[in-house]
Amino acid sequence: MKLRKQVTVCGGAIFCVAVFSLYLMLDRVQHDPTRRQNGGNFPRSQISVLQNRIEQLEQLLEENHQIISHIKDSVMELTDTGAVSPSGHLPFRSANGSWVLPFDGRPTFLAVKPQDCQLAAGSPSQADVQMLDVYSLLKFDNPDGGVWKQGFDITYEADEWDKEPLQVFVVPHSHNDPGWIKTFDKYFSDQTQHILNNMVVKLTEDPRRKFIWSEISFFSKWWESADAQKQEAARKLILRGQLEIVTGGWVMTDEANVHYFAMIDQLIEGHQWLERNIGATPHSGWAIDPFGHSSTMAYVLKRANLTNMLIQRVHYSVKKHFAATRNLEFMWRQPWDAGSSSDILCHMMPFYSYDVPHTCGPDPKICCQFDFKRLPGGRINCPWKVPPKAVVEANVAERAQLLLDQYRKKSKLYRSKVLLIPLGDDFRYDKSLEWDQQYINYQKLFDYMNSHPEMHVKAQFGTLTDYFNALYKFYGLVQGSRPPDFPVLSGDFFAYADREDHYWTGYFTSRPFYKSLDRVIESHLRGAEILYSLAVANARHMGMEGRYPVSDYGLLVDARRNVGLFQHHDGITGTAKENVVVDYGARLLRSLVGLKRVIINAAHFLVMKNKEFYRFYQTEPFLDMDDRRATQDSLPQRTLIALDPAGPRYLILFNPFEQERLCAVTVLVNTVKVRILTEDGQTLPVQLGAQWSSSTQMSAEVFEATFMVRLPALGLAVFHLYDSPDSPMTLRSDTLLRLPGGTRTAQASGPLPVRSQQAEPQTFSISSQFLTLGFSGATGLLETIKHKDDPQEIKVQMHFMVYGTRPSKDKSGAYLFLPDGKARPYLHQEPPVVRVVEGPLFSEVVAYYQHFQQAIRIHNVPGVEGLSVEITTTVDIRDQNNKELAMRLVTDIQSGDVFYTDLNGFQMQLRQRHEKLPLQANFFPMPSQAYIQDGHHRLTLHTAQSLGVSSLGNGQLEVILDRRLMQDDNRGLGQGLKDNKRTVNRFRLLLERRLMGNKHDGFFSKLSSLFHTLLPKILHDRVEEMTDSSTMSFPSVLSHMTNAILNHNILALPVLPKRRGVPLLQTFAPLKSMLPCDFHLLNLRSIQSQDPNAPSPYTALILHRFGLDCALDVPNLGFNCTTTQGQLNVSSLFKNLDLQLLQPMSLTLMYSSPPLANHSRVSLDPMEISAFKLKLC
Repeated sequence: MKLRKQVTVCGGAIFCVAVFSLYLMLDRVQHDPTRRQNGGNFPRSQISVLQNRIEQLEQLLEENHQIISHIKDSVMELTDTGAVSPSGHLPFRSANGSWVLPFDGRPTFLAVKPQDCQLAAGSPSQADVQMLDVYSLLKFDNPDGGVWKQGFDITYEADEWDKEPLQVFVVPHSHNDPGWIKTFDKYFSDQTQHILNNMVVKLTEDPRRKFIWSEISFFSKWWESADAQKQEAARKLILRGQLEIVTGGWVMTDEANVHYFAMIDQLIEGHQWLERNIGATPHSGWAIDPFGHSSTMAYVLKRANLTNMLIQRVHYSVKKHFAATRNLEFMWRQPWDAGSSSDILCHMMPFYSYDVPHTCGPDPKICCQFDFKRLPGGRINCPWKVPPKAVVEANVAERAQLLLDQYRKKSKLYRSKVLLIPLGDDFRYDKSLEWDQQYINYQKLFDYMNSHPEMHVKAQFGTLTDYFNALYKFYGLVQGSRPPDFPVLSGDFFAYADREDHYWTGYFTSRPFYKSLDRVIESHLRGAEILYSLAVANARHMGMEGRYPVSDYGLLVDARRNVGLFQHHDGITGTAKENVVVDYGARLLRSLVGLKRVIINAAHFLVMKNKEFYRFYQTEPFLDMDDRRATQDSLPQRTLIALDPAGPRYLILFNPFEQERLCAVTVLVNTVKVRILTEDGQTLPVQLGAQWSSSTQMSAEVFEATFMVRLPALGLAVFHLYDSPDSPMTLRSDTLLRLPGGTRTAQASGPLPVRSQQAEPQTFSISSQFLTLGFSGATGLLETIKHKDDPQEIKVQMHFMVYGTRPSKDKSGAYLFLPDGKARPYLHQEPPVVRVVEGPLFSEVVAYYQHFQQAIRIHNVPGVEGLSVEITTTVDIRDQNNKELAMRLVTDIQSGDVFYTDLNGFQMQLRQRHEKLPLQANFFPMPSQAYIQDGHHRLTLHTAQSLGVSSLGNGQLEVILDRRLMQDDNRGLGQGLKDNKRTVNRFRLLLERRLMGNKHDGFFSKLSSLFHTLLPKILHDRVEEMTDSSTMSFPSVLSHMTNAILNHNILALPVLPKRRGVPLLQTFAPLKSMLPCDFHLLNLRSIQSQDPNAPSPYTALILHRFGLDCALDVPNLGFNCTTTQGQLNVSSLFKNLDLQLLQPMSLTLMYSSPPLANHSRVSLDPMEISAFKLKLC
């Protein structure tokens, strides 16, 4: 009672101070005589200053409102738990029927500084070309362009190059897919090793020859099998500039489905391999085959210190527009970048493909004649029926003139007189003959051109960076500078269409089972990296490095490379042959098992209270895995914890999230007599429920025990599980089966009660302390969401829809989405069985349909986990033909034709639905989230796997869950999608109230509304211009946290029973000080030594600072959330470890800055990703 009064008084005092301060500020603004004299006639120079001042005051108002709200919430929580609970410690039902849990006595606060919200309130980057505007401008018609079918006729004047000759760089390349039609290993043995063996020989024959290579996965495999002579020859070729490594990633990554953690990790793995084995440093990015391009990749390359990049697969109408405006080369800038720090020079290839017929110029019939692998007698020819001719003295003049005409026409699409001509295709140059055919014939053409000044051309073989260097030299600039007439572009290049209405939007969902598996393994990889680094550093600190299994590092390397391999643009995309998919899956499963071992071994060491008793036995693991997968294509089975009356079982929980976590954890036990204690002996509330094998059958031997825990950031916590008589803290779920008319009843023989009743059409609901969800009585699907502190109930209707494929020749396949019209409602043969479970820790509704089952759960846990709706949709469409299953949310949010999707889990991109485009063109990749919003609410669908998403109507959000397609879509795969699996798709649905909405009432919102009313009168219509141009959007701090808990599950690791008993265990909390809650610890990655299976003493700390939208209501997050204007003291971050080195690095650790003083504070701007080399001892 005394504590409650103190908090109430304190809260009231803060409220009074805040109100008085705001009154003084307003009074000063309103009564300043100098301002009154000027009236509305502000000089233009002062308008932006006034705007910023008002925005800052607005943010202060909102911050004070949030502080008061949190004080009020804390007081209410103390009041509820202290005044109403019969015992003060047991779960109880409140007057409205929702469960209330014991308050753990740890107040939390939110302190987000207004300065940390300015990015969302600020103006977007200044760009000459905004891709949203381009899409609004274009007609997306497809008139016949002549020889360049998708373009236009190109003409030039013969004397255009008289003063400045055309410089031509022909860049030979070979595109090697690390898995597509063949597996990675099969491609290597059949083709890639021969390409690289021939490369060493043929480039050495003539110093004028050049070649570029991209995929380090292949190059490293070749290197391991190459003898010392070949290795040395390759080093010399790189040193001399004849061979260039472009991009240097483990693969040429997909850019739609891949998460930025994996995008960066595969780039680090490639760059670290290059640095360790060759000393090569990539300067230019090369992405000729990903099916659309993300601005995240541009940012990652820039942070890795690359200065240039090239892209190819862009919508043909966009290419035509860029060619017509000569904007095919541009500075790609991030949308939040108010300056130019994120700019990277980008070259877009103008034509249909990266093959030889579509790279020398606009006429493929002519260009094909200069692909000398197609000389008569070979295995491939020219589809245009005019074959190449070997270049001889008799025809060299005619051949050179014909080719130069194409070069000149292509150059007219660019702004400089430096021209790039790629020369290659898939798995080219695997035969020695082709090297001779291409290089000898082209050298004859170059020699002729260069020896005839009247042609005004200088042609040569070159690398990609040779081309860019010549471009900079042409403008007299240093590398990375912006040429004076090059536009700045902001936006991305999705969705991609290569011809007609053939949009490559199907692969956003294709093979969702493996997209989901990939994200599970990424989370395990990050968690294993962090725990391994901390375990090794602690072992080193204690002088126990020799006793720790440091050799686990080899398992980390194997996982990095297998996860990296799967990021290939035919891996995670789901566009490889079935046997190749199985190979990817087997590699991923092997790595998953290895990562669990790394985590188990690290956790074992870190939770030992007395490290002197630590013993590692390879054949006797200390901990069990949390779950197991029988095969690469099976769903995980959770580990059963067998309790014994003879003594306790111990459980270690790992929280891979960088913030303290208050959450509900579920484990499987073999008894209903379960009691769970914390390390210090406190009994925890437990909700006991059944494990269901079908809609009406439950196990009599296995039960689910759910308990609420508070876990340290990045830490390990110890719990004791007992088989003991019923505890008042262990409460059983109340289960109701809503059965359709019929005779089915629940198989409830067992200790858990189950009620059943015939389903009725009336809506029903489940509630927690924070949310109430309404459901359709007929379908068992979600209908409404209501927050406890929002008087308005929001319509959020769940519908399942089905797309077919068109009946004409062109049909949907692994790549393409070609529907036969609008989606039709899913028709179920019989009404669903619906299970309703209610309890103190969670409530859920599970609806069983023939092709899917959906579980919607809300947690009765204070903080992040209790503020969103958990959705688990299990899909099985293996008996369907040419069908795609979609989940559609229909709401009363007035979103219009605008919605937002994420790019690679890194940033949000505004999307606009265009009626002028076909339905399939309005789908976009959703690696982590999508949302719709209006002036009052934002609804975000967070996802644990990448899927395709759209908003096809006002207030709608729709995601494709799975696709089963019986035919190839004529893009080279030669198969449909018929290897579907039973797949679990996991989501969280977050409804947030926007603070600037009209229904946000109260004193602070009225003041805020006053500013919005007065501002246009002061600035006339200038404000409207500012706000309408903004295309930036950011998640709230709650939304960031929600996505993190969805994608980084708690790992529950049971201690295996020991004959000699279990030694004393203790919680491991590695952080000495909490991270600011706008910081994400992307990785803590042990850096390799020269031994590829052993770590160096150094660790890479990779941090990402989020961009925050603070104009959304933020309830109690369940942990202390503060921001620091991007400042972080790394030396005080880790407990019990000494920081001996703090060195800023480029993102992939290839470039270093001078070390900082160990006590220095590092600083990150919003959205910045930065890497630091640490030495922790």
